[in-house]
Amino acid sequence: MNARPRLVKRSAVVLAAVLVMAVLAGCAAQPGARPAATATARVAAQAAVAAPAVAATCNPEAASLAPLGPPQVTAGSFMAKIRARGYLIAGVDQSTYHFGYLNPLDGQIEGFDIDMIKAVAAAIFGRPGHVVYKAISDAQRIPDILNGTVDIVAHTMTITCARLQQVDFSSVYFEAHQRVLVLKSSTADGLADLSGQQVCATSGSDSVALITHYHAIPVTVPYWTDCLVLLQQDQVAAISTDDSILDGLAAQDPFTKLVGPALTQEPYGLAISKQHQDFVRFVNAVLAKERTDGAWAASYFRWVSTRVPAPPAVEYAP
Repeated sequence: MNARPRLVKRSAVVLAAVLVMAVLAGCAAQPGARPAATATARVAAQAAVAAPAVAATCNPEAASLAPLGPPQVTAGSFMAKIRARGYLIAGVDQSTYHFGYLNPLDGQIEGFDIDMIKAVAAAIFGRPGHVVYKAISDAQRIPDILNGTVDIVAHTMTITCARLQQVDFSSVYFEAHQRVLVLKSSTADGLADLSGQQVCATSGSDSVALITHYHAIPVTVPYWTDCLVLLQQDQVAAISTDDSILDGLAAQDPFTKLVGPALTQEPYGLAISKQHQDFVRFVNAVLAKERTDGAWAASYFRWVSTRVPAPPAVEYAP
């Protein structure tokens, strides 16, 4: 393989990643967004008293509160407070292609996750818009919910029993699976072939545990685009996380490939504070409508694949 085209490609992706990170600060500082809390102790304290611990045998896919009917903004509800404020504050990614990423052509954050947020906001305000997007890393997702910095997080976030001890989630709106991304020149066919080698994941993601389980050496960074740069520079042997994220990275670099079997089930939910159970039920009513009126399928077709499956089966907490 000619090395020069590969170097040009890598340089272009590195430049794109730098551009994304440069805009990150601007998006995070949009007018109207609440300042982030500065005390780490405050986050820890809130997590400790968030709610009774979820049992280790919990079912993450059946842990959310059922809607009480169509989405309605009732007096005194958290949705009414959001409407009075004039905008929904959403914690999102802006570096995961197809799910939440900054379009360099128009400066807009877009993707499958973003469509879910737009639907929630439209249900609150009765029309499109009225969203302030706060670009955050994987590691910021739970702290920002606990601090009240954001109202909701849509960030390829897997519902897990450990996370359910700290925040609530909507019903499952997407199913992913952990896999592996390597250079096309690699002979690895999954995590089992990467024992003793460095594998990249983001800080705060649940992908790190599985990397360690296979005796690979986790290298953690803030954003998945950082992992792609490390892979392109041969500083790591692979990236391992949800196939939804890896598909987006592979689309940005044709010199990479997804390998190996689906290692895990990764049900995605929208994260919400345990203090706002009425909002959880409201969001679930919005998602129920998205699944039945064709909006979920249309978003999937646009951002994920032209082969559209049925939406994930829905279960709620007993």
